[in-house]
Amino acid sequence: MTQTPRSPDAAPAAAAQPVPPVAKREPTTARLHGQPRVDDYAWLRKKGAPDVEEYLRAENAYADAMLKPVEGLRQKLYEEMLGRVQQADLSAPYPRGGWLYYKRTEEGKQYPLLCRKRPGEGAAEEVLLDLNEMAKGETFLSLGAFEPSDDGDLLAYTIDTQGFRVYDLRVKDLRAGRLLDDRAHDVGSVAWAADNKTLFYVVKDAAKRPYRLYRRALGAGAGADPLVYEEGDERFNLDVKRTRSGAYLVANAASHTTSEARVLEASKPAGGFRLVVPRRQDHEYELDHRGDLFYIRTNDKGRNFRLVTAPAADPSPAKWKELLPHRDEVMLENVDVFQDFYALLERKDALPSVRLVAFAGGKSTQVELPEPIYSLWPAENHEFKAKTYRYTYTSFVTPESIYDADAKTGASALVKRTPVPNYDPSLYAQERTFATAPDGTRVPVSLVYKKGAQARDGRAPVYLYGYGSYGVTIPVAFRLAPVSMLDRGVTFALAHVRGGGDLGKKWHDAGRMMQKRNTFADFIAAAEHLVAERYAAPGRVAVGGGSAGGLLMGAVVNQRPDLFRAVLAQVPFVDVVNTMLDETLPLTVGEFEEWGNPKEKAAYDYMMSYSPYDNVKAQGYPAMLVVSAYHDSQVFYHEPAKWVAKLRATKTDRNPLVLRMNMEGAGHGGKSGRFDALRERALEQAFLLWQLGAEG
Repeated sequence: MTQTPRSPDAAPAAAAQPVPPVAKREPTTARLHGQPRVDDYAWLRKKGAPDVEEYLRAENAYADAMLKPVEGLRQKLYEEMLGRVQQADLSAPYPRGGWLYYKRTEEGKQYPLLCRKRPGEGAAEEVLLDLNEMAKGETFLSLGAFEPSDDGDLLAYTIDTQGFRVYDLRVKDLRAGRLLDDRAHDVGSVAWAADNKTLFYVVKDAAKRPYRLYRRALGAGAGADPLVYEEGDERFNLDVKRTRSGAYLVANAASHTTSEARVLEASKPAGGFRLVVPRRQDHEYELDHRGDLFYIRTNDKGRNFRLVTAPAADPSPAKWKELLPHRDEVMLENVDVFQDFYALLERKDALPSVRLVAFAGGKSTQVELPEPIYSLWPAENHEFKAKTYRYTYTSFVTPESIYDADAKTGASALVKRTPVPNYDPSLYAQERTFATAPDGTRVPVSLVYKKGAQARDGRAPVYLYGYGSYGVTIPVAFRLAPVSMLDRGVTFALAHVRGGGDLGKKWHDAGRMMQKRNTFADFIAAAEHLVAERYAAPGRVAVGGGSAGGLLMGAVVNQRPDLFRAVLAQVPFVDVVNTMLDETLPLTVGEFEEWGNPKEKAAYDYMMSYSPYDNVKAQGYPAMLVVSAYHDSQVFYHEPAKWVAKLRATKTDRNPLVLRMNMEGAGHGGKSGRFDALRERALEQAFLLWQLGAEG
């Protein structure tokens, strides 16, 4: 489809406009901090009510009508994206307990098969789980935990068929190929003891918080599992895991700012977990094990963490010995301990790196990386006696690649690069630039574009993405979907705003709680910078973000609607104050340490200053596509539904405002099948290209 790009000021071709649904106003009033708090659309929270579902289906019908002009483009984008998928493929096999485990996809099938085989030529494949068979009769399927026993005879796994993060535990006898009667409902993490018959698992409370640790002796029957530990503080989530050495089970309780670990020898599953270091507010730590020592990553001496050792018999802080000091300029993100070496994942200047340190002699080897901007993270590293460290590497132009780094030399060998048909990485370029926030902070912005499309002449359309919460770093990673945008001359940009973890813990601290507005200021500064430096044409900047990134979208369009041409808000967390006032909702109590508690007057006033739903104004807004899921358990459907209703009743422009609500078969991440997910991405990008005038 070839079209002449519109000028920045031109509107999309006009057609007979469908009539949007009108949400009724039913004001609900409460008093807080001595002031009335009115919510006109609180009725939309009544999930399952006929009038709520009727309204949402009317929104979907309106969305279908409004997006009809891009149906052809959407289909073309889907075909392009699908053409870059090698449908029959095999993941990089990883060793675990004498087996090689891997995923295999087949032509035309939505889900992978999880398989294993013995090492060596001609070894027979064993299909452990065929998710396609398991998905029959379901509208959604997501695999959670996947834990084989040490002897490889049993597999514990969890599965969600709702999209509401309700993962149920199943145990499969891999010798007989049948499911055991041992089950549990709404499970988080699982871990095997060393006896191959005792399973530890964590269940969730009504607010979806993992909080109770149980011990299951296989075959004991339902209801017979003893409670091992219950986490009573609602800020804390509980998980259980096994150390790579196999020697210990670890029960971690962690809030957004504080953590605490308990350990149990895996060979003594009937014993009791013992506390490592008692929790102390704002002290975070996690441990690994080797020999008679625990290796503890701790932020007791600084926000960016240091590494210490402690005797496993008595790991109290008085016995700690420092291996690696805290550094203001380097974030110690992760430590993996093996028999002969340990691997450090570090982050400096918004770039991660891997360093391998030998126990014998202490030689430190930096893993060399080939591109100026990229992302990497640990891959599957289950074998304690490994001689290599496996990591995942990617960039905007390099598809996801699995490498094994030699523990002695640091030399990396490519194990597997995701094949991408109909894609030539040499056609694209990436770079990093820096915006300046109003307080003088330099904000990194990473960009990718097709060579020749970014002449910095102030004419290019740009799609700017952001997140900026929880200390999460959105990776500079290859993504299938944006390639179609790049091929149409759009520059994709990622703003590494405060609130994320891009420059360490201090970067996160500078964009949370009573400094949250820095996140929005950084993003606006990034957009202004792209225009000022002529990467982007004025009036041709589209923006996007999901979940807490949807909060970012809602905040910046309230503050600077003139700066953006179009907005994509995915499962947006936009009704901040109302949600954080409701402690029955999942995530709320734990996130008091990220956003604040609005029951406190200072926090309430600050949150009210940016909460998107509470700051909708009678002004013009950009074209907006809002996508959500009725069964999302992380950002409930009613947040975007209420936000859109209020925007419709308040805004003064005639730009498209479209809400697309997945009524079934989707969760926080959208639909679960790989082809269904591509169709969703195609719709979103068709909308953005349409509004940017870059369809051709």
